[in-house]
Amino acid sequence: MCGFPTLKIFVHGVPTDYNGPRKSDKLVRYLRKFVAPDVTVLESDSAITEFVEAAGTSFPIFIGIGLDELALLNLAKKLKKNAWFSVAKDFSETTMALYGLNKTPALVALHPNFDDQSIFYGPFEDKSVEEFIRQNLLPLTLPITGESLKLLKDDKRKIVLTIVEDETHYESKEFLKLLRTAASANREFVFAYVGFNQWQDFAEAFEVSRKTPLPKMVVWDGDEVFYSVNGSESIHSKDQESQITLFLERFREGKVTEKTVGPSFLGYLMSLLGMRMVYIIVFLLAVVFLIVTMGKEEPSAGDPRDPFHYPASGSTSVAESDNRTSNDKED
Repeated sequence: MCGFPTLKIFVHGVPTDYNGPRKSDKLVRYLRKFVAPDVTVLESDSAITEFVEAAGTSFPIFIGIGLDELALLNLAKKLKKNAWFSVAKDFSETTMALYGLNKTPALVALHPNFDDQSIFYGPFEDKSVEEFIRQNLLPLTLPITGESLKLLKDDKRKIVLTIVEDETHYESKEFLKLLRTAASANREFVFAYVGFNQWQDFAEAFEVSRKTPLPKMVVWDGDEVFYSVNGSESIHSKDQESQITLFLERFREGKVTEKTVGPSFLGYLMSLLGMRMVYIIVFLLAVVFLIVTMGKEEPSAGDPRDPFHYPASGSTSVAESDNRTSNDKED
């Protein structure tokens, strides 16, 4: 569903939904992306720095170091609403060191908001480049929020979802470092996480309560089905890296139990849409109900209860005539 007010962006004449930020400063920065070139050509180290700073942190940034812009152009046109695209034609060893490059050409994917970076050294064929870009439109590990759920809608991969007690706890942060390593080696999945304390309704939809040993991992299809991996319902405190590997192996082997997302799934949908949207939906349903009810209770032609029914004869009393005249003047 669209938010209100609904915004549309026309990219090369094609309308697309606007899913970006709505605060004025971020909205302006976002819209500048659509009047910029599909692929920005950068001619110096300083130009690269300025481009990254101007792009901000709301969207991934792709920089082709020593790469021809034609290698990205078609994809950049298709994915302009999702990311920034650029190629650096002139750069120094300082830039290569900054991004950890040992050779060129290379395609660097940045997620400044998550301090996340990936490097692709080719082959620079359309299919390979597209696969790398689509796999890096999301960071290696994605926190579950209302905004990130919208991003997941466009990604067709299954989601390895981890539920921790609290995202801010030291133990959770250490576990998420292991999760990042696993995500880097298993790009066919999206790795996401949520804290029970941060979003209880969402966590409870996956059979998690305050008594559940955490962290807990499941595989989610992004809709109403998730998979519990047999023998890997929870991750214990010792040797967690091996347990994550075993979890993924068992899932690939089909050692799973298919389940349906619980009743609180509706609760998280309501929080995603926002109460304002819920009120609008309820209002529309009430209007439809009222129209249907009125249609069923149309008064008969001679029904004296009809507020627009008057006697057929021309003999209207003086009092009635005065009342209607008075009402007409007020109107």
